[in-house]
Amino acid sequence: MTATVVRYEPRGAARALFRTKAAEVAMAGPAGTGKSLACLFRVHLAALNNPGIRALIVRKTAVSLGATTLVTFEKKVAAHALSSGIVTWFGGSPREAACYRYQNGSIIVVGGMDRPEKIMSAEYDLVFADEATELTETDWEYIGTRLRHGKLSWQQQLLACNPAHPTHWIKQRAERGGLVMLHSRHEDNPAYVREDGTLTPQGEDYFAKLDALTGVRRLRLRDGIWAASEGVIYETFDPAVHVVDAFPIPESWTRWLTVDFGFVNPFCAQWWAEDPDGRLYLYREIYYTQRLVEEHARHILAAVTDESGQWIEPRPRAVITDHDAEDRATLEKHLGMSTVPAKKTVSDGIQAVQSRLKKQGDGKPRLFLLRDALMERDPELMAAKKPTCTEEEIPGYVWAVKPGGVLKEEPLKENDHGMDCMRYVVAHRDLGSTPRADRWF
Repeated sequence: MTATVVRYEPRGAARALFRTKAAEVAMAGPAGTGKSLACLFRVHLAALNNPGIRALIVRKTAVSLGATTLVTFEKKVAAHALSSGIVTWFGGSPREAACYRYQNGSIIVVGGMDRPEKIMSAEYDLVFADEATELTETDWEYIGTRLRHGKLSWQQQLLACNPAHPTHWIKQRAERGGLVMLHSRHEDNPAYVREDGTLTPQGEDYFAKLDALTGVRRLRLRDGIWAASEGVIYETFDPAVHVVDAFPIPESWTRWLTVDFGFVNPFCAQWWAEDPDGRLYLYREIYYTQRLVEEHARHILAAVTDESGQWIEPRPRAVITDHDAEDRATLEKHLGMSTVPAKKTVSDGIQAVQSRLKKQGDGKPRLFLLRDALMERDPELMAAKKPTCTEEEIPGYVWAVKPGGVLKEEPLKENDHGMDCMRYVVAHRDLGSTPRADRWF
């Protein structure tokens, strides 16, 4: 068999990861500490050194796995093995999940919990769940039931995550003793921090972005603290309840389109569907910077029409927009549709959204976000560690603070473009759509 070369310098929590045989292990810490990289090397080296094992790399959705985790695996972990043929990629078939095949008979299966049929029908020795705060504890425990292949002397379930709120199941599971939590720090990442503690040039650039973060995002992504959002507005929002898998939306459901204009800040367009019981579902979204309104209009039309310009889904009952007259006129011209100015009174709009987020008598809320609704992720926002979609705005959407620490009765105007759009559609639907003339601007 051809020899392979693996160069990796584990430090701190990464070194501890390679030494532990605990059944459940979490690599938790701020952004840029090398958590996922360490777990991927753990899986790769296990597959190289233990013929015939089966491992799994998983995220909440298969799309997010391919766009992030597997890019890191192929470029930074298994590049030499892939180029030399020691590892080959198999794209999957009706009978077998996508996987990396090793010359020694080991296999690393890849997939998302949004499509669990293939990946959960097999048995494994080692599992790695990336961005595990996206998973529910039920997902995690379900994955654990598949650790029974028996080719390794130890079966292990790994996860990597940034800190979330203090009551998140990962933190609580660790505190109960069911999960070993290793605390990853920036000093563990040699790409950013040298052994003497000084920053590399790449590290200086990365830390400049982290240092620009504010509020709870800074606490979690810069400082690695499991912090609650002080004064969070939508306290009842729970991704396990309000974020659901995509499904075919019936033609009979009413559609709405809502728009918040932006160029330096994100332009946000949201498509909503309303079911016969009045529940709203965000099923498609544009959230992007540095594009003109006419460009966004073309993308909007491309999402709802075929090559001949015929609509392939029901037209929205209304296009509800921010009040900028020039942007509204441009959007109307390029869409060929009229728009309705949003009801922009903030307090009653927020209360209406809060009401929809609460579970009703049937045990369900009246507002949902479909998973993977985002059409295209903005790389500039990703690099700046800012929200890239409506769902990512919600945990940091907080009340503004007066001098002295007293909360105002208005939200902090920061990273709120999806929140404005969501409020527009709920206010239009639940509070009436015609604003007073003195509130239009």
